[in-house]
Amino acid sequence: MEEENKPFNDVIDHMNKVEGNALNPAKGDFEKLPKPLKYFGYFVFGFFAVSMLLIFILYLFD
Repeated sequence: MEEENKPFNDVIDHMNKVEGNALNPAKGDFEKLPKPLKYFGYFVFGFFAVSMLLIFILYLFD
């Protein structure tokens, strides 16, 4: 276990094992999602990015 993530007593260690540690999420959690959910996330973020770009371009032409 990394030095900074070491629990300082047994209670904290037990709570981290039972509930998980929300303060230090594992890297790459997005890659562990099921494919349909991952593609939905790509679609939503892509839609917002394209929408913001389109709004900015249309604002400049107005």
